[in-house]
Amino acid sequence: MQNSTVKKKIQLLPAYVPLYAWLIFSVILFGWVILASLSSTRDIFTNSLLKSGVHFSNYVNLFKEQEIGRYFSNSVIYTVTACIGIILVAAPAAYILGRASFRGRGLANTMFMSALAIPSILISIPLFSIFVELKLTGSILTLILVYICTNVPFAVFFLTGFFSSVPKEFEESAAIDGCGPIRAFVLIILPVAQPGIVTLSIFNFLGVWNEYFFALIFSNDANSRTLALSLQSIVYGYANTGNYGGIFAACMIIFLPSFIVYLFVSKQIIAGLTVGAVKG
Repeated sequence: MQNSTVKKKIQLLPAYVPLYAWLIFSVILFGWVILASLSSTRDIFTNSLLKSGVHFSNYVNLFKEQEIGRYFSNSVIYTVTACIGIILVAAPAAYILGRASFRGRGLANTMFMSALAIPSILISIPLFSIFVELKLTGSILTLILVYICTNVPFAVFFLTGFFSSVPKEFEESAAIDGCGPIRAFVLIILPVAQPGIVTLSIFNFLGVWNEYFFALIFSNDANSRTLALSLQSIVYGYANTGNYGGIFAACMIIFLPSFIVYLFVSKQIIAGLTVGAVKG
């Protein structure tokens, strides 16, 4: 028995070697960036990180000189509000498409699927024209609406598989107890589909937090600028002054939230995707 186990591990070794190699490379690269964000520019270019000491001033100056705290707050507002809005819009739509039978259901599903194939760059100009006509440009609400609208098709596609696989006995039992369709959806169906909703919310968080293209177009006001968009001006400004420690510090501030979220909820992502694959 022990020999067979060792034999299986040896057979899987060629598959694990590239994974471990990539893991080691990623850890070394991530560690180097952390150390560079705490080093002076001279230490970075001489490949002697932290030789002159730990420079927390790289982070402090970002909040004092670049007002990165305001951009961080904007990104939090955009991300949290958009993630909640996407679920509020997509969950009922996915529930209807996954469980109800009505004329035009196949067409509706096809339209949502077709929306996934449309590149963002093609809808940017029409969207901007619409918001100009509605006089909504230059506000935080504009970018939130853009994030919700552009992410709803994938959210509907993702959640439809979860809702369609929920046994109808749940709703039948709820109807016997006096629950209407809306109440049954909120109290019974949503908790059952929680793995899919959590996984989708994590994907939306990572996507919206790091989004750049729509932020560049719709957050043209300094007060509504996102953290990812502010990185561009910070890099250009610090590169001209030779403050490369500040550049790496800005990268870390942008990267750490998404890394921490993924670090703590990676198991939920895998569980959600596994449940979706089995049910679908």
